Amino acid sequence: MAKIAAVGAGGVGGYFGARLADAGNDVVFVARGAHCEAIKKNGLRVRSQLGDLHLTNVNVLGSTADPDPADYIIFAVKMGDTEAAAETCKALLGPKTILITFQNGIQSASLIGAVLGMDYVVPGAAYIASVISEPGLIQHTGKAAKLVFGEINGETSSRLQKFHRLCEAAGIHHEISTNVNKAIWSKFALLAPFAGLSTLTRQRAHELRSNPDTLSLFTAAAQEIINLSKAMNTGLDDGDLDRVLRNFHKMPEDMTSSMYHDLMAGKPLELNGLSGAVAELGQQNKVPTPTHTFIAKALSGYVQGDKGRQ
Repeated sequence: MAKIAAVGAGGVGGYFGARLADAGNDVVFVARGAHCEAIKKNGLRVRSQLGDLHLTNVNVLGSTADPDPADYIIFAVKMGDTEAAAETCKALLGPKTILITFQNGIQSASLIGAVLGMDYVVPGAAYIASVISEPGLIQHTGKAAKLVFGEINGETSSRLQKFHRLCEAAGIHHEISTNVNKAIWSKFALLAPFAGLSTLTRQRAHELRSNPDTLSLFTAAAQEIINLSKAMNTGLDDGDLDRVLRNFHKMPEDMTSSMYHDLMAGKPLELNGLSGAVAELGQQNKVPTPTHTFIAKALSGYVQGDKGRQ
């Protein structure tokens, strides 16, 4: 058994934290607002084709002020909260604590490392379509639910072998990557175009890929990320486009992005860390990114959610 803190108990932290708690680990969930209160009152529920869960007597807190140091921190807050949440994680750090970030985007590890020190940080990527469908309930769409994580130097460390065994015991599909930076960029090349276009058009996967025009936009957006990765030497090449498109066509028909879900709920968007980051890095590296630049500008009025439109 390990002591685990799920910082951000939403679609990623809530889902995988619940699986690890169900396997007998001591998991504290850090949540906010109505979601936190619902978990305190009624427990944490997961609705999934891989098996429903209902955890009662859940250890859930509104902040990290009280917990003891954790063995592992599953860091899964929205990208706009990265640095503030990393500050709160100082209360969870012990001499052997590791923080594995499963956020969207490509800049999380460096931002967290600037706050806590890179020795604590392990980059990772989560492959799952899951959201808070109502306070206290995580809704998982489809059957994909995988974690990929790895040391920055590519070594298979003993500390990650221990986390591997925890995931294995919890039945979590996972992989220790020896090239985690490429894995993160590979996910990003699929996620950023899908998140941006699904949010901009208010359409789901089937609608986006069945329309030649939106499929063309998706393809252009994915190619821009591959071009940027080549310029930044982060591991992708032109051959990765076919893989991205294959994975796009494998998405469940009714799948949408968490950013689309946030837009419809009036919540802040992770736009700056997705298409916004592509546009910014494109400028810095002299790589044209017209599709992502348009997406970022078109959705800019929604970045702060309903507060930004009042």
